[in-house]
Amino acid sequence: MPIQSNETTYQLQILLAEPLRIVVGRLGECAFPAGRYVYTGSARRNLAARIARHLRREKTLRWHVDYLLGAPGVTVTGVALSAAGECALNQATRGRIVVPGFGASDCRSGCRSHLKYLGP
Repeated sequence: MPIQSNETTYQLQILLAEPLRIVVGRLGECAFPAGRYVYTGSARRNLAARIARHLRREKTLRWHVDYLLGAPGVTVTGVALSAAGECALNQATRGRIVVPGFGASDCRSGCRSHLKYLGP
């Protein structure tokens, strides 16, 4: 995946085949309906390495998205790159918040979550 020098933000398109209940770090037990999701994240350095890490099944659970992506029946179906800021891109993305705080524990822009549910 070629990355332009100004691209520091990514969106993972995620598919959950079945509804899911998992413990997500300090957020505790979370319920995810089956369907399509988009997760918005960023990396100031080594964007390709960050995305490759997310796509690996075996990894230390560090970020909220690691817990979700490591669960059975969860598939990343696509990755989009952007030069837009993480929160600006997230706020411009349609969808419903089903897990408040997901991926947004350090957000200073008022994002309630960096994971959006797009529907079945």
